[in-house]
Order: sequence, then structure tokens, then C-alpha cells
Amino acid sequence: MASFTMTAPNLKHYSLHTFLRSQSPNYTCHYPLLLRSSTSQFCGRPLSFSLPSSNANANANAASPLLLPSIFAKVSKGSKPPPFTLKDQDGKTVSLSKFKGKPVVVYFYPADETPGCTKQACAFRDSYEKFKKAGAEVVGISGDDPSSHKAFAKKYRLPFTLLSDEGNRVRKEWGVPGDFFGALPGRETYVLDKNGVVQLVYNNQFQPEKHIDETLKLLQG
Repeated sequence: MASFTMTAPNLKHYSLHTFLRSQSPNYTCHYPLLLRSSTSQFCGRPLSFSLPSSNANANANAASPLLLPSIFAKVSKGSKPPPFTLKDQDGKTVSLSKFKGKPVVVYFYPADETPGCTKQACAFRDSYEKFKKAGAEVVGISGDDPSSHKAFAKKYRLPFTLLSDEGNRVRKEWGVPGDFFGALPGRETYVLDKNGVVQLVYNNQFQPEKHIDETLKLLQG
């Protein structure tokens, strides 16, 4: 059975906003397929795949860590996640410990202004009063810088905090699993209780609005 190769862009210092909106990436990955080529869609961008010739470089199997299959999250229900201190959309420093004493919804998302992330952010906005009534804070985290977050929050009138995890350090520390063979940052939501203990972990890349339904179901239960 043949294996296929998809050539990845340089993601070391990539801007996911640019990556998702302006590129048609060719990823490198080695998985057996029956088909010799395929096309798909992710976040509105076309993705194409093609198989290598039979004399492809044998060393190509040493895949980049970014391109390995999704890892399991390190943070799980019943655990306390690693602390963090990040800048918000106004450039102010915010620590996870700030929210101790009340429930907090921490959601990791791929990037500002992408279709799924915009739907998710607006769904949190539209239900924000319900979160406040439940006594909970909402915090969004992505690798975008504070200025991107500020523009995103202003454009869509987002009333909650957006934190800048440049370099994806916190994402890695929390073990947020990636999507599409780990090449793209995943979409994962955590609900922490007033003691900072995780009560819910929810992952769904392709139905972003479901994150709001699941978190409210727990908080209102």
C-alpha cells in the first residue's frame, strides 16, 4: 500500500491568521492511503494532498512534531492546569490566579478573524449574560498578538478577555491537542470551578458554537 507526502510550510514563526487565510498548505505526513490524491476544506481554505514517487526520500518519515497525530491533552477533568500570565487585548498582564474564587471558562482557539473562531467568539458574546448570571468569567486564548485581539474584540464587540499566547507556550503546557495531524492549533474549552479544578474539557474543531452549549450546560446544571 502506498504512502503519501504532503509538504508543510515553515510553521516555526508562522502567523496563523495569515496561514489560514492566504495559503493553500501542502503538509508532509506519512499515512497509508488507497487514493493517490485528495482535496478537502479546512476553515474555508482548500487543502490538497498528493503522493510521492516511489523513490521518495526514506528519511522523510522523520516527521516534524507539528505534523504528528494529535496528542492527548495533559490537562484533564479533576486536575489543576498549569498557571499562566499573559497579556490581554489592552496589553495588560492577566494571570490565571486572578479568577480563583469563581468559575472560569478558558477556551483555546486557532486564530482571530477565521470563520470558525469568529462564530465561536460571537456565540460566547451572545451568551455572555448567561455566563455572568452563572458567576463565570470567559477567557479566550490564541497565539495572536494583543493588537490583533484588540481589533478582533472591537470589531465584534466582544465583552470578555482575550489573551495572547505568542509562541503557544501555554497551549503546549496545557497539552491542547492539535488538529489535522497536529499541524493546526486545536479548539478546546476548559471549565474550571472556583477552586481552579477542571470540571469539563470539550474539544470540537468543526462545531465551534457547541463549546458554548456544553459549558453553559455544566455551569447552569
